Amino acid sequence: MAVRHKGRALALLLGTVASMGLGGCMGQMGLSSMVTKGNLSVVDNRYGRAGVFVLLSPVYGLAATADLFVFNTIEFWSGKNPITGKSPALVDHKADAVIKVNQHLDPALNKVPLAMLPQGVREVKVSYPDERTAQMEIHYIDGHRDMMRGEMRGELLEIYLDDKLVSTLTRKQLDETASSGKADV
Repeated sequence: MAVRHKGRALALLLGTVASMGLGGCMGQMGLSSMVTKGNLSVVDNRYGRAGVFVLLSPVYGLAATADLFVFNTIEFWSGKNPITGKSPALVDHKADAVIKVNQHLDPALNKVPLAMLPQGVREVKVSYPDERTAQMEIHYIDGHRDMMRGEMRGELLEIYLDDKLVSTLTRKQLDETASSGKADV
């Protein structure tokens, strides 16, 4: 009986990992392109290149597998291929698509998920210490941190950066900022 549960758990784990990997398999195929470029630089003759291709077929298979399940997935989620260094991701290139869905989706679904953080920011933690306060702890890649805090005081929102008041908004300004989607504070 325990073996059956382990088998189900393993199948579930493999299915989850496969679905995560397959979620970003379309990409620039950077490693495969490097193998092809290497093949083309070995010999200048088309028959010689075909022979090298046959000899390198296991390498092509491994490179394509690594592209599909590792490097293209990184490209999908980060917006940049780690092998080629090129961005935007292939799936973000503009094309005259037959089926157009972007205009019907939340704009956040048209952006690279991990690229939404500003350059140099590793992590942002948001918390609400009480009903009138929101704070955002910003962790940078270089190790330093900043704390941004907003406090409602009657009709005013006071915004602090590292305990220094940097801006004050009236309720009207706050509503206008929220409705426009832009934060020009």
